[in-house]
Amino acid sequence: MSIFKTIFTQFLALFVLAAPLSAQDQAISLSGDVKHEKTSVDAAGETRTELVEPNTIVPGDRLIFGTDYTNSSSEAVENFVVTNPLPDAVRLAPDADAALIVSVDGGQTFGALSELSVSAEDGSTRPADHADVTHVRWMLASVAPGESGRLEYPAIIR
Repeated sequence: MSIFKTIFTQFLALFVLAAPLSAQDQAISLSGDVKHEKTSVDAAGETRTELVEPNTIVPGDRLIFGTDYTNSSSEAVENFVVTNPLPDAVRLAPDADAALIVSVDGGQTFGALSELSVSAEDGSTRPADHADVTHVRWMLASVAPGESGRLEYPAIIR
């Protein structure tokens, strides 16, 4: 099985498990996908970046994990939370939004990455880094009836 199929299968399996916890009252539908961010230089020397279906990916390649949401109910959904686990084969990209709420302990606690720490092998603690992130969480104060949106985070293949 290719590394992409493994990563995508892990993502979908984790996403399916997380969706019922996140889709409060089932008023919100969630759909996830993964895109490969490819950068190329055209004949004029211009750099072009596009999101494509991942066919062949290798360590160091950049992926964009996305979750689309839609409130199909006739009422607003308040305090909506979407939690996405990161597959083991990827790490959060270093240029990810610093305001992302993340977990570095398997989803037990969440906060800004700059506020979190992890245990080092010698028993001491060190500041958490992008490679330590296990989950990304978004908290939406209100999702209006009929409202749709997309939540994304960038990741790098380990």
